[in-house]
Amino acid sequence: MAFPQIGSDISKDQLGKVVDNVTEASAFLKAISHEGRMRILCHLVSGEKSVTELETLLGARQAAVSQQLSRLRLEGLVTPRREGKAIYYRLADDKPRRVLEVVYSLFCDKG
Repeated sequence: MAFPQIGSDISKDQLGKVVDNVTEASAFLKAISHEGRMRILCHLVSGEKSVTELETLLGARQAAVSQQLSRLRLEGLVTPRREGKAIYYRLADDKPRRVLEVVYSLFCDKG
């Protein structure tokens, strides 16, 4: 898909949509730009995880993991599910996985 060119002939409605999309994209990128949140999302790409599992995988305290999960939930990137006393999280949609695949190809896949 080619990147669209925004010229002087764009209508006010089209420009408004562009601004809305840029605002949404900016909020998304801010949400994933924190190292801890990005690490959580990387683990959730492979499937649902409990808060306890994420604590272990990240080597982080429960308070820190919960704080980052709260921000991800607020931004609509993860969805919680309660099972007894445990809370499980999964990606809310495919956007984080798709962006992380691009990040991986640019920064991690050096082979």
